[in-house]
Amino acid sequence: MKKNNRFLGLFGITMAFLFLGLPCIYAQDTIPALSRPLEPLRMPGETKEMHRGMRLITVRDSLPASFAHSLDNVIEDENRSLSPFFQKLNDMTGPVRVVHIGDSHVRGHLYPLTTRRRLESDFGAEAVYPDTISYRTSGLARETGEAGVVYHIYGINGATSVTFSDAEKVKEIASLHPDLIIVSFGTNEAHSRRYLAQAHKLQIDRLLDMLKTACPDAAFLLTTPPGAYVGRRRARTINPRTVTAARIIKEYAQEHKMAVWDMYNIVGGETDACRNWTKHRMLRADGIHFTPDGYRLQGNLLHQALIKAYNEYVATGLE
Repeated sequence: MKKNNRFLGLFGITMAFLFLGLPCIYAQDTIPALSRPLEPLRMPGETKEMHRGMRLITVRDSLPASFAHSLDNVIEDENRSLSPFFQKLNDMTGPVRVVHIGDSHVRGHLYPLTTRRRLESDFGAEAVYPDTISYRTSGLARETGEAGVVYHIYGINGATSVTFSDAEKVKEIASLHPDLIIVSFGTNEAHSRRYLAQAHKLQIDRLLDMLKTACPDAAFLLTTPPGAYVGRRRARTINPRTVTAARIIKEYAQEHKMAVWDMYNIVGGETDACRNWTKHRMLRADGIHFTPDGYRLQGNLLHQALIKAYNEYVATGLE
């Protein structure tokens, strides 16, 4: 009797797939890769609200397999501090705003702009006007008032966290009403031969205190620097201070229950980050800045890490 019931159950499932026009997949078949964002099957009469909390975004990891000693490209956020931001992305009842601040890597626009375009593709670009953004333009988005992603880019050449620990700059950031602030520093701090780890942590703390006071509803994501060389070209060496700067940023995030994207160690860390960039011809001649391909890869990696974290949030049904 149990065998008959099992047969009827399988028969019923198969007939349901055929009735809905869906392909039947047998145990020995390979599940095909998704070519578009995974959406739940919609039946007549269902509303958008019924599926809220179920939208997953397909994402593929673009970290080159030949990057030595690379790590899984994920955001570390044990305390789920990004959950309010992900909930707003999922609901999408109005503009969801990101402000990405940082040094020349951000000021060049291409790295954060790549992330911005990807997020707009995932969640909607209707919230901003389709302005052309280049090095010569502002990276701040112009809002339309529609629902969607608003991703502001605010970088300054040579900046450190001290550069942005300024009342006027913090006021300008607050005026953008961010739901998420991405903080990307560390390259210039580590470039100083007088670098002191404890002073670096105090500088981060001052900036984050100012931002949290001015933007009490914002979530924060700290990122570590990509790695750099120091010295003249013929005597150039890997910057030995970057590993400490990255560690301090990560420690600060963990101690203050913030999210951190550790790009430095994801792309190879102390032993191979710089070598990986160089091997793939993604570093410029100065050993600090990156080619367009290098910045596009960084932007894609940040986008993928964000979507992985978002999908995990959706899948676990957190509120």
